[in-house]
Amino acid sequence: MVSLADWQRLFPADSAAGADLIERWSQPHRRYHTLEHLAVMLTVIDAHADLADDADAVRLAAWFHDAVYEPFAPDNEERSAELAAAVLPGLGVAADRVAEVVRLVRLTAGHAVAGGDRNGALLADADLAILASAPDDYARYAAAVRDEYAAVPEDAFRSGRAQILGTFLGRPELFRAVPGRAEWTARAHDNLRAEITTLLGAP
Repeated sequence: MVSLADWQRLFPADSAAGADLIERWSQPHRRYHTLEHLAVMLTVIDAHADLADDADAVRLAAWFHDAVYEPFAPDNEERSAELAAAVLPGLGVAADRVAEVVRLVRLTAGHAVAGGDRNGALLADADLAILASAPDDYARYAAAVRDEYAAVPEDAFRSGRAQILGTFLGRPELFRAVPGRAEWTARAHDNLRAEITTLLGAP
């Protein structure tokens, strides 16, 4: 699990900003967008840091990308980007790196990665890594997402969720950076197809 010590690897002298982020990620309404999700992302980023042009910018983007999260809000990524822009200069982060972190946080709204965007590719791969997880882990993820949207009626959730998953299933390349990206994409497609079948086939 992610702790303040993980944040202090980036900012040894800071505790206030890191504690605030951890508190945000620990909000009780979260079921999937939690410290566990952040931990998975940071693990992927650390394992493939050499694939990024600025691995620390990617790490910071991971910390901030869901720092603001309300299930029904349309602007979580934008508000998270604004939080990064407000916090990072006070920690001594150079303006160009702040701008890169803000750009990367915004990128997670749709995971559209341009060719040659090594930082964006690694961040998107880390954020979507759960899609390529083992079936049991994927099932827990899907259940956690349902819990976050518990207020949505069942029929509306099934149709809406299936539509969202279909957009991912329609992408021939879900992953852009990790060495096993073809295998990751194949596993993700299997998981997505299985969940869509369950959603649309349930009574």
